[in-house]
Amino acid sequence: MDHFLIVTNDGKDVDHQVTAKVRRLLEQEGKTCTLCRKDEKKKIIRDSIPGDLDCAVVIGGDGSLIEVARGFWKRDVPVLGINMGTLGYLTEVEVTHIEEAVRKIAEGNYELEERMMLEGTFEEQRSDVALNDIVVSRKGEPHVIHFHLYVNGSLLNSYEADGIIISTPTGSTAYNLSAGGPIVEPTASLIVITPICSHALNTSSIVLSPEDEITVEIGMGRGGVIEEASVSFDGADARTLRTGEWVKIRKANASTKFVKLSKVSFLETLRRKMKGN
Repeated sequence: MDHFLIVTNDGKDVDHQVTAKVRRLLEQEGKTCTLCRKDEKKKIIRDSIPGDLDCAVVIGGDGSLIEVARGFWKRDVPVLGINMGTLGYLTEVEVTHIEEAVRKIAEGNYELEERMMLEGTFEEQRSDVALNDIVVSRKGEPHVIHFHLYVNGSLLNSYEADGIIISTPTGSTAYNLSAGGPIVEPTASLIVITPICSHALNTSSIVLSPEDEITVEIGMGRGGVIEEASVSFDGADARTLRTGEWVKIRKANASTKFVKLSKVSFLETLRRKMKGN
């Protein structure tokens, strides 16, 4: 890898000292660095990104890394995260280990770990992607929503709940975990469905094949009221669905590649990061 894009969360690296350090160390190793440009809303200006990138270095937390993964999902550009957040479950490198990380990259001492993504498509054929999860949740005042869950065109179940989480293995340790869903090895290829506060005795998660297609349709509210629900992708870019409308969710055609520098196992990382939580 020779050409690196450095993407900085300005709210984490306020004075850009870490950004400058990463750039200096990479350039000392003969690498080319481009600083990512953002607009006034702190969103990445995608048209400004060079086409010959070998890696994106993300300085921030898990949210910053996910934003870059979603923005680059068709570019096949590996992502390396430097943690300046709190938990930092997805970010690979702690700030205190930047020198070691750059040295490993220069020596070619790394692996690329592939993570599946989800794609959600709406009735008007607009679509978006998620690395962690696609969440259909209630909108407006606190109340349960009624929705129907189809798998490959067949009705699986109808729910009255606060919402439903459709998660990747990577996202199994995010909202899915908080809602009582199972933890999944992140390089696996499968889809986890977990209802949120379901008004039923059976609230178990469902694990599906990556080849399955899931449709979530918003049902009619009590008394024939038109319901509204929000569909979010990794907690962002929310879209509104109303009664009778749906979103189809399937495994995305592209994936995210993480640069892995450590030999620490998933279970060891899980134990260390989740300790006390």
